[in-house]
Amino acid sequence: MTIAAADSIAKPHSSALRQLLAVAALIAAMTVLRIVYASVIDLRTDEAYYWTWSKESVLSFLDHPPMIAWFIRFGTAIFGDTNLGVRFAGILAMLATQLLLADIVRRVTHDFRAIALVVLMPEAALYYGLLMAKVSPDVALIPFAVAMLWALVRLAESGDGRWWLAAGVFAGLSLLSKFTAMLWLPAVAAFMLVPSWRRRWLSSPYPWAAALIAVAVFSPVLIWNAGHDWASFRFQFVRAFAAHELSLRTVGDFIGLQFGLVGIILMPVVLSGASMMAWRGYRRDDAVAILLSTAVLLPFLYFLWKSLTLRVGDTWPMFMWPAGFAAAAINIALLPRQGYPAWLVRSAIPWARAAIVSGIIFVVAVFLYYVVTPWNFLGKVDPIGGEAGYEQVADRAQAELQKTGATWIATTDYRTYAMLRWFFNGRVPVIQINERGRFMGFGDPGMNLIRGHAGLYVGRVPDDRSPLWEDIPAHREPLERVDRNWRGIVMDSYALEKLTGWTPELSPPPDSPLYRWRVLAGEVHLPWRVAALANSDVMSLSFEGSPRVSE
Repeated sequence: MTIAAADSIAKPHSSALRQLLAVAALIAAMTVLRIVYASVIDLRTDEAYYWTWSKESVLSFLDHPPMIAWFIRFGTAIFGDTNLGVRFAGILAMLATQLLLADIVRRVTHDFRAIALVVLMPEAALYYGLLMAKVSPDVALIPFAVAMLWALVRLAESGDGRWWLAAGVFAGLSLLSKFTAMLWLPAVAAFMLVPSWRRRWLSSPYPWAAALIAVAVFSPVLIWNAGHDWASFRFQFVRAFAAHELSLRTVGDFIGLQFGLVGIILMPVVLSGASMMAWRGYRRDDAVAILLSTAVLLPFLYFLWKSLTLRVGDTWPMFMWPAGFAAAAINIALLPRQGYPAWLVRSAIPWARAAIVSGIIFVVAVFLYYVVTPWNFLGKVDPIGGEAGYEQVADRAQAELQKTGATWIATTDYRTYAMLRWFFNGRVPVIQINERGRFMGFGDPGMNLIRGHAGLYVGRVPDDRSPLWEDIPAHREPLERVDRNWRGIVMDSYALEKLTGWTPELSPPPDSPLYRWRVLAGEVHLPWRVAALANSDVMSLSFEGSPRVSE
């Protein structure tokens, strides 16, 4: 793959300009759709959980690095503590990602049709066309990770080693977003070491300076972990090394989820395009082809392997597909230039068009289902409805606070804690009384309203009957049960109880059952090294309940 000099780019024909204007109009319309979705759909529990992070002044967090909290703080500084405020940065991240992908493809192909394809592919994938409006660490990761690829493409185009430094900055920002950015390290290593320029870069100071820059940018996470017994890394190691029994169901879940979130047609188009780029890149020492293809294929194979024994989270692979979109668009543009069979060249564009048209129709249909229609076709397993209806719980909690004179709220899972903090928004202190290791360094939640006052426990049934309560000397007075409903279906039930005679401890000792957090991915069987780590005083299972954890 040859990257031509900038002055060799031909001026686009007027028809191409009209097509690009049409593409821009479509992207604008889809952006409006995402803004509407972000504004009217209630926050999911993880989104509210990350919003609580944005209210704290700490360098990092147990579950993830701090970038998602900074994203949310940026949006809420503009739009306040609203659904749109929490999600606004994700909408901008989508546009930034599309611009970066467009420039990558432009520099490699100088083909306006390929540029149009690469900016429309994310719109046709539910992952991005709609769910970039759902904040998660992956949404923060994606623009920085793609920016790192863009910097390396600029390096390949210009031969200027200073682009390594920009790549180092973006790599550090990626790591500040989510640890899965490490899965692109093999792609960067292959980009540097497989082509014939390996000796140049091994002896150059720029790649090594880039690595130091990445570590420096990532240093807030390292500093926080050094002061907290490397808690984040210990927390995440269980996910990386958990060993369950072989399960075809989890493999099917992963593959089915990727088809649904990327596209029934688009996913094969992307994987086939990336595979063809890998074949060309590794045979011809093409650095850009090696970089883009490895950035999508290797993580995909890793997650496929993990799915043999573990449920892969719905957002975990989200960061890798933009590299695949670029690879697929470039592959389609280069097919006729590199002597491929005529039937393959003729079929590539129709398949890509079918993927984009069908994908955008699907994204719009999902938008209409959640925003416009009153139906619930999926019951309790609906991914949005399953976490909706917490306002009903908050309303009943408010009524019981007024009736009982309680001044604070206790919970025993992070989802309920996050949603109640969101709905009460500082008016009433809300505390998760267990898993206190999640809240290291957090500010005072309002102990003047807690100490010596009655509290209200709000907990998901059957968490109210957990053995954890045997270690809590509070007097518990059952009050009522409240159902959380979405479109006529009861999603969950909650127990409300009055608590007296006890003040929760915000910083219990690490060996306390109120400090330890739940092992990731539920009960696991670990290799001996990780088992030793997990058996330390910060990795024990602390509470019964759903095994799903924050993404």
